[in-house]
Amino acid sequence: MTEEDTGSERADVDVDSSQDFDVELDDVVLEDEEEENQGLFDDLLSGEPIFENKEVLRPSYTPHELPHRTEQINKMATILVAALRGETPSNILIYGKTGTGKTASAKFVSQELESTSQKYQVPCEVEYINCEVTDTQYRVLAQLANKFIEENERHIDERLGDLRELREAATDDPAALSDADFDSVEAVDDRIAELEADREEFETVPMTGWPTDRVYSVFFEAVDYHERVVVIMLDEIDKLVEKSGDDTLYNLSRMNSELDNSRVSIMGISNDLKFTDFLDPRVKSSLGEEEIVFPPYDANQLRDILQHRSDVAFKADALTDDVIPLCAAFAAQEHGDARRALDLLRTAGELAERDQSELVDEDHVRKAQDKIELDRVVEVVRTLPTQSKIVLFSIILLEKNGVHNINTGEVYNIYKRLCEEIDADVLTQRRVTDLISELDMLGIVNAVVVSKGRYGRTKEISLSVPIEETEAVLLSDSRLGDIEDVQPFVQARFDN
Repeated sequence: MTEEDTGSERADVDVDSSQDFDVELDDVVLEDEEEENQGLFDDLLSGEPIFENKEVLRPSYTPHELPHRTEQINKMATILVAALRGETPSNILIYGKTGTGKTASAKFVSQELESTSQKYQVPCEVEYINCEVTDTQYRVLAQLANKFIEENERHIDERLGDLRELREAATDDPAALSDADFDSVEAVDDRIAELEADREEFETVPMTGWPTDRVYSVFFEAVDYHERVVVIMLDEIDKLVEKSGDDTLYNLSRMNSELDNSRVSIMGISNDLKFTDFLDPRVKSSLGEEEIVFPPYDANQLRDILQHRSDVAFKADALTDDVIPLCAAFAAQEHGDARRALDLLRTAGELAERDQSELVDEDHVRKAQDKIELDRVVEVVRTLPTQSKIVLFSIILLEKNGVHNINTGEVYNIYKRLCEEIDADVLTQRRVTDLISELDMLGIVNAVVVSKGRYGRTKEISLSVPIEETEAVLLSDSRLGDIEDVQPFVQARFDN
């Protein structure tokens, strides 16, 4: 074969290989472009959504139907129906543990009351205050005053609109006043001027800065501006009494004797059945005219509630058969808390979505239970007082260094050392023992009194929560952040 033939052959090969290479390179470039086009959330959105309407599973949602609360709802309705007759309903106190449907039932009845009042054109309003957030007399009165001022402004604007239309019609045809309460166009003008002046006089209450009696006065005038029946719903009412005493309740419950145009009724909602024990007897008698108790749900009732909500919350056939019974069983163990059951179902659905699973199954529920429990522990530990955190950290250091069946004396020795390190006050051993008992009540540690025979009795302490997560929460506290430096000291001490 000649050199020329060889060269041409080589050229043919080169051309063929370059063509092959070009094709492969194009494929690679296209694949790279596709990968680059994949955004951060594309993978997460690629799976089929499990939820139809997740909001249905949140505590803030008020359902159109509340299973197993018909008796309590009917009792509320029979008391509040007086408002639709223009009379003052009795004050109501609603009791029950967390997650027993108190707030949802009260809001449901309130919505029905307001819609029925519009239907029959009876002036009736319900105002909701969450006393866990709005927890002082000033804030409660300021929030209520501002709500009624808004309502009054809306009422005036509607009335001004009607009067201006009437004036326009009467200007063209005086007979338009024959069915009205005015005998002349000038009288209509006077009424318009009065309403405009009233609207100008309204002054919104700032959330701080005024004397309380001035806030009360503005609130009182705003409520009594025109004829209506007002129901003031105070959720978590025990938190208000705990923080600010019973002055607010005393003032609100005595208002009707001074009002000329409107009538006020109070609906208090509480998780604490004994909170009225701390009230002034006069407040207690005027406030607790009617009492409604919400018992905890059992597992079967929780199952009905979850089934009812899941039909709306999830896509069809998104749950395996054992999901709802398991959520209901877990929640029934914890005092029949429907809120806990709904949280569990929602979290299980979210975990299934993250796994890009088409179904929510038992495994997702168990993972959700662990996650919620851990979140609860983290929140409890995060909100502990500094001294309790130091005691808890002492127990964690002992457990991490292999000490089992920890006694109070061992905890106290480490506790003193930690207090010195962060320049905190050192409490007595008796007080530290009390703090350990409080941690035991919160379920963070397990403290058992053990008899040592002739050596007396001692507390044996062990952690009931995950060490790593709990330690991380404690170290996130600015005062305890430098405590890690102490660990070598603890290690060396036990080695010796």
